[in-house]
Amino acid sequence: MTTTDDKSYYIAKAKLAEYLDNRHMRKTPERFMILEVVMAHNDHFGVDDIYEDLEERSYHVSRSTVYNTMELLCNCSLVRKHQFGTNKQSLYEKVISTGNHHHLICTECGKIKEVKDLELIHLIGDRKYGSFSVSYISLYVYGVCATCRRKKRKSKTTK
Repeated sequence: MTTTDDKSYYIAKAKLAEYLDNRHMRKTPERFMILEVVMAHNDHFGVDDIYEDLEERSYHVSRSTVYNTMELLCNCSLVRKHQFGTNKQSLYEKVISTGNHHHLICTECGKIKEVKDLELIHLIGDRKYGSFSVSYISLYVYGVCATCRRKKRKSKTTK
């Protein structure tokens, strides 16, 4: 886990506070601590990762509080939930400052790589869908990463 990017964190904190105010929801310290931990991540993460990071900081909350807060952060568009592959736990990524990108998912090792293909983003982004207004685009590309391909080639040559 890296340190929290101050600018992004304060933007997210203000957005969360506004979201909670508009819905007459409580601004609990737990929600803001979970947001701080989330904003310190620069990769995809699961609820268990957030829970463990909180424990490392000696900040004790229940897993259900983390699950509920992650849903809240998704609802206020600070976090996006992903289900990569089948029978895998949900993973999240922060939305602030990530921009549109695609995910390359290795079907062998499960590694996820983010890529920006500006040509594809423009091609899909410029597309009109009647009166439907696009908020964001998500594309998952499944295949085998270079590391796993090398391992497969190596194992075939040693047999």
